[in-house]
Amino acid sequence: MSAEHANEFYIGGAWRRAAGPSSISVVNPASETVIGQIAAGGPEDVDLAVAAARRAFESFSLTSVEARLALLSRILELVEARAELFVQAMVMEMGAAVSFARAAQAPLAAEHVRVQIEVLRRYPFLTCEGTLTIAKEPIGVCALITPWNWPLYQITAKVAPAIAAGCTVVLKPSELSPYSALLFAQLMDDAGVPPGVFNLVNGTGDVVGAALAAHPDVDMISITGSTRAGVLVAQAAAPTVKRVVQELGGKSPNLFLDDADFAQGVAKGVQAGMRNVGQSCSAPTRMLVPADQLAEVETLAAQAVAEICVGDPASEATTMGPIANGAQFRRVQEMIAAGLDDGAKLVCGGLGRPDGLEQGFFVRPTIFSQVTPDMRIAREEIFGPVLSIMPYRDEAEAIAIANDTVYGLGAHLQSQDGERARRIASRIRAGQVHINYPPWDGRAAFGGYKRSGNGREYGVYGLEEYLETKAILGLGGEQEMENGL
Repeated sequence: MSAEHANEFYIGGAWRRAAGPSSISVVNPASETVIGQIAAGGPEDVDLAVAAARRAFESFSLTSVEARLALLSRILELVEARAELFVQAMVMEMGAAVSFARAAQAPLAAEHVRVQIEVLRRYPFLTCEGTLTIAKEPIGVCALITPWNWPLYQITAKVAPAIAAGCTVVLKPSELSPYSALLFAQLMDDAGVPPGVFNLVNGTGDVVGAALAAHPDVDMISITGSTRAGVLVAQAAAPTVKRVVQELGGKSPNLFLDDADFAQGVAKGVQAGMRNVGQSCSAPTRMLVPADQLAEVETLAAQAVAEICVGDPASEATTMGPIANGAQFRRVQEMIAAGLDDGAKLVCGGLGRPDGLEQGFFVRPTIFSQVTPDMRIAREEIFGPVLSIMPYRDEAEAIAIANDTVYGLGAHLQSQDGERARRIASRIRAGQVHINYPPWDGRAAFGGYKRSGNGREYGVYGLEEYLETKAILGLGGEQEMENGL
């Protein structure tokens, strides 16, 4: 899988050997075996990539909207045509169940590109009012740091709006899921991206990520990752006063009001919380329910877990593959143990691997009940298929529990009363609130309050993160347009 480029980086429109000899092992999480090695970049590789991006920015920032639309259209066509290649890479590198990779990981990644095409066609880069012109201009060279849990989806969520804006980029994908990124780099080359507009350097966060964050010729850095990683990037970026966009951790609530459709809603809530093996920053892993309906919810949740098939991610019958890597597997086991130690009621699942799976980073889908806000499983991001059911007495307490977190990325709300649901949604401190499980929408602003980050991604909101605002005063709007400003 992309073995011919495993020891190379894509810089300045060509594949180049890494400057140093360091390498990183890639492990298949379903077998725990090493399936390859990739080159580990260093500061010299970062310097080359940033310099290539800086050279390319001078001309690419001046390209027409039509030229950028044509490039994005070619990228979209290739993402869709090569979807199965990406699917198989993600099955192998991060253990995504093949059915889920085909249903979500690949098509939603393509959707990010399609949405940016839609946004770019109608975005007003110039607005004029009398003698005032407001210009939206590309911010410059952008460093993009993407995670292992949605490897292709997060790449397109950043690359597509950056290209649409007229920026040039250096991508540092997760070293734990690198093959889909290498495939994407080849795709960009085949799409005819101008040399230097897109660059890729593999490596670790503490080396390549840190070098990008501190680099004086990088104008913006966008990171999706843990809150800890986001803090480190912001600290490294501060001396150069570059823009930092962070999509970080979450501990999202799923609040069931007393008029909710529990029969269907609980099962959907379990699916939402455990989607992608629970490895989503916005996963609604705290299910808040009326105390007098706790027993009913426990039964419904356990029934939903019983429908999950954990196993070989390459099998069509599997609905949940392994945790994506060994460190995260150990983290999930630690948090399940913490739930038991803190006295939460174990409804199903628990420590260890599911029966019949002796190898691989497989975990038992786990539900705890009678979880209180002070427990670790209620406060810390677990990033695995572990759901906490938390009872509340009244609406005021429900809202308080929902907001009792240092995070604020997403939230779910279940009610058959639309007016009541909207009123409560306005009181939840989160960047997205989903009422009654609406379809995913690539136009909806995505980002968090509090320690879930700064800035927004997706749709027009994602595009604007890659733009600077310039006020031009004097002359008339028509003259500004004639002069190409």
